[in-house]
Order: sequence, then structure tokens, then C-alpha cells
Amino acid sequence: MRRLALLLVLALFAAGCTTTRTPTPDTVKELIAQSVATVKKFDKTEKIKRYREYMEGAAGVMVLPAVLKVSWVGGAEAGDGVLMKRKPGGGWTDPTFHTLVAASVGMQIGVQDTAIILILRSEKAVNSVIRHQGKFGADIGAAAVFTGIGAEASTTSNLGADIVAIAQPNIGAYIGGSLEGAVMVTRRDYNEIVYGKGAAPDAILAGRFQTGLADALKQVLGP
Repeated sequence: MRRLALLLVLALFAAGCTTTRTPTPDTVKELIAQSVATVKKFDKTEKIKRYREYMEGAAGVMVLPAVLKVSWVGGAEAGDGVLMKRKPGGGWTDPTFHTLVAASVGMQIGVQDTAIILILRSEKAVNSVIRHQGKFGADIGAAAVFTGIGAEASTTSNLGADIVAIAQPNIGAYIGGSLEGAVMVTRRDYNEIVYGKGAAPDAILAGRFQTGLADALKQVLGP
């Protein structure tokens, strides 16, 4: 119980550092701008720019510009992200917003700030994220692999994965990671700030709600 309580405190601390308790339109604009910067940074980083190979034919993509991990005996991490689905004729839908939250156990000490791009390689992966909101490796029903600087980024060995996570540190060194046990939660407050009350992820990705806020992100993601 004590360890569980500690992990909950760490999770709340991490979430408080990476999200805004009362989000505003500027909060959402900043997240989108950070997502644009993250994609550009990944494209310029030699060791992980091959992530574009995973993007070919992908059903969707999620950009998490800053996932903060706080560790002390146990660990917790959290970060807001932007999810977009590829249109049948090419290009990307308008975004829906989510938060990645995870907890871990073991002797860990430190703070790590990591940018992550989740490549959703199938409709199954997209639907798992927006509908189930369960734990990766358990409830979500989609196989996920984690790679990045300091880890093997083999397109061959990862071909069977529904979700490929590419990581790059913003602060500190990348020391590996896993999506096992991580939970993706819809940011209903962010979605309603952008699209209005009742804007659900599946309706947004189906084009029933629209915005011009993410045009720059669509452009850097490419066709």
C-alpha cells in the first residue's frame, strides 16, 4: 500500500508538470507548436530519422512532445499528445488530444524528459487508443514496441507491431523504455476547447469537427 501511494503521488507530480490544471486555447496552441517542433527535431536526428519508414502506410500518428518521468524507488510518467489519423486519399485529419500515463516499480532515481512519436500502423491501433483507453500490453489489444536513441530501430523486427514508439530525450540520456502498462487517456477538456462541447475522438477523426489550428503539424508530417 505504501508503494502504491508513492506511485500515485509521483504520477500526480508528473502529470502536474506536463499538463495544465485549467487548460486554455493557448495551452492547446502551445502543445501543437511543440508537436511541430518535435517532428522537425526527429527529422534532423540521424539516429532516429528512419522513423519515417514506419510512417509509410501508417493509419495514424501521435506526437507527445514532453513525457516527464519522475523516479524515486518507483516511477511515474505523464505527457500530453496530439493524435491524427491518415485520410484515405492522403494527408491527415484534424487532431484529437490525449495523455499518456504510466507507473513503474524498482530502484530508480531521477527525472527524465522525453519526446515520443507513436506510429499507429493499423486501424486496430488507432481504434485501440481512442476507444479502449486501456493499458498497453493488457487491455488495449494492440501490440506495441518501443525504440529510439540507444535502442535498436530495426524495421524488420518491428514489422508485426501495431504501434511503434520512437523516443528521443529532451533532457538527459535515453535509457530505454516500454509501453507495457502505460494508459492513454482522452483529454476531453482539450478537445472541447478546440471543437466545442461533445467533441469525441472518433467524431473528430471522422471529420465531423474541424479546426485550422493543426495545419502546420499536418504539413511537417507530410502526405
